[in-house]
Amino acid sequence: MGAVKFYHLTGRSLAEAARPILSQALGQGWRVMLRGPDRTMLERLDMQLWEPRESFLPHGLEGGEHDRGQPVLLGSGAAVNGAKAVMLLAGSPVDPDEAAAMERVWLLFEGADERQMQAARAEWKAVVAAGLVAEYWSDASGRWEMKTATGGAAG
Repeated sequence: MGAVKFYHLTGRSLAEAARPILSQALGQGWRVMLRGPDRTMLERLDMQLWEPRESFLPHGLEGGEHDRGQPVLLGSGAAVNGAKAVMLLAGSPVDPDEAAAMERVWLLFEGADERQMQAARAEWKAVVAAGLVAEYWSDASGRWEMKTATGGAAG
């Protein structure tokens, strides 16, 4: 079981934060389910992950014939691509059973959006109550810093 890492975005866009995390996950040999609450957001992120062309991140939008083979699958459903990690965007809930089975779960939320902030706080409480490792990361200083952790040693 890996950690549920909460990423508080204050100076980066979702795409700017997601790209290096996804690249590292793929480097570990993990497939990733990137789950968002709204198709428009996922389509926008899909287009952003195509750029720049020289650092293309292999991925696809849910609903295609190749969903099961996608290294990174963007959608709102189950991790049909054999994901070892899940990235949750903008208020998508953490499923404690799914999180316990994953190598890693990332929850990215934008600090300028109060709705996302409230949802992230509620998810933090639920993750801790479920006995999972939780880490809170912030980019307020210009680089990622872990501010707090709970639930034991991170995986």
